[in-house]
Amino acid sequence: MDGSNGEERLVHEVAMVVPKRTREEEEEEGDCVEVLVTELKKRGMVVDRVVGLADEFLKIAAPLETLESAATELHIRKPTRLGMDLPFEMQGSEAFIQQPDGSLFSWFERFRCYQHLLYGIVNCYGHDVTLKLDGRELCWAAGESLVTRLESEGVIKQMFPLHDELKRKELLKTWALNWRNFTNQPIDQIYSYFGAKIGVYFSFLGMYTQWLLLPALLGFIVQMVDFGSLQYLVLPSFFVSTILWAALFLQFWKRKNSALLSRWQINCLVGPSQGYRFLGMEWSSLPFPKELVKNLGDEKFKEKEPYQRYEWFAYRKRFRNDVLVIISIICLQLPFELAFAHTYEMITSNTIKFVLIAIYLLIIQYLTRLGGKVSVKMINREINESVENRANSLIYKVFGLYFMQTYIGIFYHVLLHRNFVTLRQVLLQRLIISQVFCTFMDGSLPYLKYSYRKFRARKKKRSESGESTGKIQIASRVEKEYYKPTYSASIGVELEDGLFDDSLKLALQFGMIMMFACAFPLAFALAAVSNIMDIRTNALKLLVTLQRPLPRAAATIGAWLNIWQFLVVMSICTNSALLVCLYDKEGKWKMEPGLAAILIMEHVLLLLKFGLSHLVPEEPAWVRANRVKNVTQAQDVYSKQLLRSSSSEFASMVKPEQEQQQQHELKQS
Repeated sequence: MDGSNGEERLVHEVAMVVPKRTREEEEEEGDCVEVLVTELKKRGMVVDRVVGLADEFLKIAAPLETLESAATELHIRKPTRLGMDLPFEMQGSEAFIQQPDGSLFSWFERFRCYQHLLYGIVNCYGHDVTLKLDGRELCWAAGESLVTRLESEGVIKQMFPLHDELKRKELLKTWALNWRNFTNQPIDQIYSYFGAKIGVYFSFLGMYTQWLLLPALLGFIVQMVDFGSLQYLVLPSFFVSTILWAALFLQFWKRKNSALLSRWQINCLVGPSQGYRFLGMEWSSLPFPKELVKNLGDEKFKEKEPYQRYEWFAYRKRFRNDVLVIISIICLQLPFELAFAHTYEMITSNTIKFVLIAIYLLIIQYLTRLGGKVSVKMINREINESVENRANSLIYKVFGLYFMQTYIGIFYHVLLHRNFVTLRQVLLQRLIISQVFCTFMDGSLPYLKYSYRKFRARKKKRSESGESTGKIQIASRVEKEYYKPTYSASIGVELEDGLFDDSLKLALQFGMIMMFACAFPLAFALAAVSNIMDIRTNALKLLVTLQRPLPRAAATIGAWLNIWQFLVVMSICTNSALLVCLYDKEGKWKMEPGLAAILIMEHVLLLLKFGLSHLVPEEPAWVRANRVKNVTQAQDVYSKQLLRSSSSEFASMVKPEQEQQQQHELKQS
């Protein structure tokens, strides 16, 4: 459903894949697919049936009235023109603020409504219903969800979101194929089509790329111009400027993020499952602490003690898992990384070095994914309050693995050989090979999967029909989307989507250019070019080669912001060490004026980094003003409601007393 320009445009946004059947089977009484279609229509949805090569596809659309009914049942909180969020009601839909594209509900809210409508089809007949498929009989029990039952039996093979062809072509024109504005993106359109999480990520990527242009220019000048004896002053100056640049960038990103959320009318706490969990129950559904303590069977406990015990128990389990990950990295991955770095130094041929790095990247990908699977199992044993916290725990653990495998070999070159020429060569090879590898994986792998699935479908159709010649075409768009890969993460699919890999690659790139800025200033220019390419290739990947991603609730880039802050601090330390190596070539480590100045500069930069986080406000003044205005309006509305309710209650209490007094006076008279 699209409400742009004030008109309703019915769009099929969800598809179901069911078995392909003959006409006799379809006409059979109790056919499960026919029952499903009938129930979908009863729920107010519009179903379009498409027959493919091997399966049948049910394209589902929900009119605005159906979505409004589902939103009312879900009590979805939406911002209103009164300045506060209220549960949605059909009668007062005009009071709720519309989305940037003119629709009433965001893509995340619409998908929640679709899930509620689909899984809300239950057996209300009061008795079991027998369903039939391929000669089998299925029992649809009373009160059971039909979609859940059919999924468990393999009747519904897959449910996935469908691309809106009109909006997809518009985004292709204004975003993926728009090379003239290489850093500007239609962020509002991206948010409306893909949801807040992808919209926030591409806004961050675009701002990061724009800010990279200045250090890229400075780095190109520092790298290409021979300053002679002034090189000892140019490199420290470039180092200081990059640290200040990074600290300011992160602070101004927080401002832009808050501005985006204000423009999109999103609060920081979003999503249906953001509540905490305690003793297996949702935090929001917990009883009053006194009742909770009473249910636990110990009336002597204070109200806060069960919560404190549970909280510290969860912290201890997470701390234990983090320690195990760190020890595993040190004991298992560190020797492998050092052995590779030592082998690299022994090789003299540049061609063999390139081949060695390529083989190393392939091996380390497998080892890191293995470590990621172990991390997921550890996270499942942790006590995390929400899915978001579990995802953040995965991010920290997996980044620790990648941090070690990406930078330990470079640290080895710095500390052991103290040779800037060799270090620049290693950084250049890592950046080029990793970029080529990631571009190949992002662009080619989804297309190869898509082509292979189409080939298997055609081959199966040809074998069933008995035809050995002739080309079999896949005509329907929904079937083509079914064969496309999903936008999923390489590690922790159940916790993260494909943005995990993109965010990880971006964080590792930032660490590479920042932590070794003094050794290879040209890396900033290479990173800027790489990001400009990534914006377009990622856009094409999302719009052309992949299924439409599931919308996820996220108001910020989450744990990745903390990782970027950590990398800035690490950059101050590593670049100071690089300057020491450059200044103290003999390795005597004497506290001469130059070394002392470097140590003082390091401490000053650390103070500036943390000081800027307090000097630069995290949200613009207009955002604060709007928030204060909304809070004031909400207080006024609630005060008036409270005053009216208290006045009516007072009147109801006073009126009987007045009547009794009048009756008493009449009796006396």
